[in-house]
Amino acid sequence: MKKKVLSLVLTAAMVMGLAAPALAAEGSETGKIVILHTNDVHCGIDPVTDEASGAVTNVGYAGVAAYKGEMEAQYGAENVTLVDAGDAIQGGPIGTLSKGSYIVDIMNEVGYDLAIPGNHEFDYGMENFLTLAKEQAAYTYLCCNFTDLEGNPVLDAYQVVDYGDVRVGYVGIDTPESFTKSTPTYFQDGNGNYIYSFSQGNEGADLYAAVQKAVDAAVAEGADYVVALGHLGNEGSTDVWTSKSVIANTTGIDVFIDGHSHESYDETVQNKDGEDVVLAQTGTKLANIGKVVIDTATGDITAELVSGYEKQDETVAAYVAQVNAEFAGVLQEVVAKSDVDLTTLDPATGERAVRNAETNLGDLCADAYRVLLGADVAFVNGGGVRADIAAGDITYEDIINVHPFGNEACLVETTGQDILDALEMGARLYPEENGGFLQVSGLSYTIDASVPSSVVLSDEGEFVKVDGAYRVKDVLVGGEPLDVSKTYTLASHNYMLKSGGDGFVMFKDDTLLQDSVMIDNQVLINYIVDELGGVVSADYADPKGQGRITIVNADQAAENPEEPAETEEPAETTVWADLDPSAWYAEAVNYVINNGIMGSTSTEANLFNPTGTVTRAEIYQIIYNMEGRPEEGIPVILPQEDGWYADAIRWAAAKDIYLFNIKPDTDAFDPSQVINRAYVAAILADYAQLKGLAADTTKAAPNLGDLTGELKDGMEFCYYVGILSGDENGNLNPYGQLTRVELAQIVMNLNQLLAAAETDAETAAEVTYTAETVSIEANGRTIPAIVTLPAGEGPFPAVVLNHGHGGSKDENTGFGGIAAAQADAA
Repeated sequence: MKKKVLSLVLTAAMVMGLAAPALAAEGSETGKIVILHTNDVHCGIDPVTDEASGAVTNVGYAGVAAYKGEMEAQYGAENVTLVDAGDAIQGGPIGTLSKGSYIVDIMNEVGYDLAIPGNHEFDYGMENFLTLAKEQAAYTYLCCNFTDLEGNPVLDAYQVVDYGDVRVGYVGIDTPESFTKSTPTYFQDGNGNYIYSFSQGNEGADLYAAVQKAVDAAVAEGADYVVALGHLGNEGSTDVWTSKSVIANTTGIDVFIDGHSHESYDETVQNKDGEDVVLAQTGTKLANIGKVVIDTATGDITAELVSGYEKQDETVAAYVAQVNAEFAGVLQEVVAKSDVDLTTLDPATGERAVRNAETNLGDLCADAYRVLLGADVAFVNGGGVRADIAAGDITYEDIINVHPFGNEACLVETTGQDILDALEMGARLYPEENGGFLQVSGLSYTIDASVPSSVVLSDEGEFVKVDGAYRVKDVLVGGEPLDVSKTYTLASHNYMLKSGGDGFVMFKDDTLLQDSVMIDNQVLINYIVDELGGVVSADYADPKGQGRITIVNADQAAENPEEPAETEEPAETTVWADLDPSAWYAEAVNYVINNGIMGSTSTEANLFNPTGTVTRAEIYQIIYNMEGRPEEGIPVILPQEDGWYADAIRWAAAKDIYLFNIKPDTDAFDPSQVINRAYVAAILADYAQLKGLAADTTKAAPNLGDLTGELKDGMEFCYYVGILSGDENGNLNPYGQLTRVELAQIVMNLNQLLAAAETDAETAAEVTYTAETVSIEANGRTIPAIVTLPAGEGPFPAVVLNHGHGGSKDENTGFGGIAAAQADAA
C-alpha cells in the first residue's frame, strides 16, 4: 500500500526567494512527480500587480509557463505535468469575442497537458466547445461523467500517464450544475429535450458511480496513483455534487484537484474507506499556481499553493502580447448592424434618461435577457446600461461599452408581489436619477409621479416594504394584469437577483432556475446576432422606447418630493475610472477613501482595483490609517526597512495585534502575501478589542469547520459584533479571499461601530452624580451608607454602597437593611 504523508503548505514564491538550486538545471530531484494545476482562470491571461503593495495578485499565463520551466529544470521535464480544472475560456471580453479560441491558443503555448471542461466551457455552444476540445487544443480534455443519453462518453473518462516505472491515472469530472450554470438549450435538442448527461441523478449516486468506474478502470490499466481533476467545488456548490462528497463516496483517489467554487485550499479529507485524499484548489484568475508532488520512493504526497510568483516566460509573454494586439483589432470587428440610433439619452435634452425613463437601448437590453433565458419578464437596471450605439455597424467594442461589468445572466421563479415591489423600488426616486430604475421586457407599467414614494429602506439601503400607496400602477405581464399571488419567471443578472444589488433583496431567496448563464455583454451580442438576425430593426426606432413605461402627473412630482432618503449619500462621491457609483460597494468605498483609510493602488491614476485581493501589508496599513498613524512601534524584521508598510507593522507589533507568520522557519515578514478572510478577521478582531469593542457571545456561533486558534476566535468575534456576515447564504468562507471592495465594506462597518461605541462612552462620561451619606437603622444599630444618584430629573435607579454587610461583621444589617436604604433613596 502506498504511504501518504500529507504536507500542506501555502508558499509565497517571490522571485528573489525562489532561486533554483545549483543542480536544478540537471533535474537533481529524481523520483518525484510534479503536477502543476490551475482552475477558473476566467480569461485572466495577464499578470496583475498591486501598485501600492507591489504584490503579484495574478501570475498570468506567462508566469505559469515560467514556473513550469523551473519545475522541469528541477525535476526533469518528463516528470512535470500541467493541468487545468475548468472555466478557462470564459469571463472576459477576450474569451467572449473569440468564443474561447484565443484562450485555447494561449494554453497550447504555455504547454498544458490535460484539462477538463467547467460549466463555462459550454457558454459558446456545444459545437464550439467540441471543436475547441477535439480539434484546436493541443492538450487532452477528460470527463468521466459527460455522456450522451445512450451513455457514450463525449470525452475520454481518464488517461494514464507514465513517469518512468510509475503510472498515474488522471480522471476528469465536471459538475452537473453545468445544465443551469451554462445555457440549458446547449444540452438539448430542437424540441427542448436533454440529449446529454452529467450523471446528475439519484442524489449524487450516479455521479459517484461514474467516478468510481473511471478510477477502477485507470487502476486496472496499471495506475499506481489516481489524480481526479474535478470542476465541482465546495462552498456554494450543490451538496451532493461537491468534491468532498465525491471523495467521501468513492475509493482509490489519491489527489483531487478541484475548481468551480473559486476557493483557495490545500487540505486532507477522507474517502469512503477512511483513507486520506489531498484536496486542492487555487482560487480564480491565477491568484495561485497549484503544485502537487508525489515522492515515488516514499509514497509521500505534498501540496502547495504558490502565490506572488513574479517571473515571466518571455516567449509566452510575447505570444500573449500578440494575442492581445489581435484582440484589440477584434474589438473593432463588425458583428451586427443597427438601422436606428440606440440611446441612453433623452432626445429632447440630450441628458441621460436611462435611469429615470424608458429608452430604446434599455428595451433592447431587457429583451435580450427575456428571450435568451425564456422568461416571462426581464429587468435590467438603468445603471447597467452604460453607452449608446449609433446607427450603422455595431462592433464588439460597442457592445462591451454598453455592458462593461461582466454581470452574469440568471433566471429565478418569483411572485407577482415581488415584481410589483421591485418596480416600486426602482421608481421610488423619480424624477431623480436612480441606477436601480428598471428597464423592462415582457411587461408594461405606469408611474404616477404625484404619489409620494413610501418605500421603506434598511440602514443599508435595501428594500424593506412599501408603507403606503404604490406609485407604480397598471402593471401588465404579456398584456394581462399582474397577479400578485401568481408565480412568474424573471430574467436578469446576478447583481440584482442573487446579490441584492441596488437594494433589490426581494429576489435573494427565490428559486434559482438558471445560474450564471453567460456574461451581460454576451447576452446582448447573442440576442442581436442569433435572434434578430444581426440587425436591430426599426422596431426599436423610437429613442423613448416602445411604450412599456408610462409617466403620469410628472408636472406634480416637484410638489411631492420624496422625503430625505433613509440612507444618506456620502459627503463626497468618489469618481474613479474603475468604480461604479451605482454599485453595492459605492458607499463603503467612498467612506474608506474620504476618511483616508484606503486609497489608490496606482501611483499614476486614481484606481481602486475593486476586485483585487488583499495582501498582508495592506491590512496592517489599513488599521494603522484608522488609528491615525501614531508614531510608535517596536523593531520587526522586514524585507525593506523603509517599506511603505513598515511603520504600520511596527505599530501593530507594539500593540500585540496578530502578526501571523506564513514562513515558519524565519522571522522575516512577507508583505505581499495574499491572505484569506480568516487572517483578516483575526487582525481586525485584535484591533477592535484594542479599541475596547466587546462582542455579544450569546449569539449562536457560526460554523467554521476545522478552523482553530486565533483564526477561529477572530472570525467569531467579527461575526458576533456584526462586521462580518458572510455571503448571501450566511457562509463566512474563512479560507476564501476578500476583494478590496468587500474589505472596504467590512472596514466601514467596523469603523462605524467604533465611532458609535466612542459616542456612547462620551455620553456616559458626561453624566454627573450626587452622593449622600445616610444612616440605616437595622437590628438596633445605625449603619452608614452612601446613596449615589445621577443628576437631573428622574426617575433613576439608586446605587447604595453599604459598608460592611458581610455575614462575619458585627454591623451586618442583612439584605433587608439594603432594601430599606433603597426605599429611602426612592
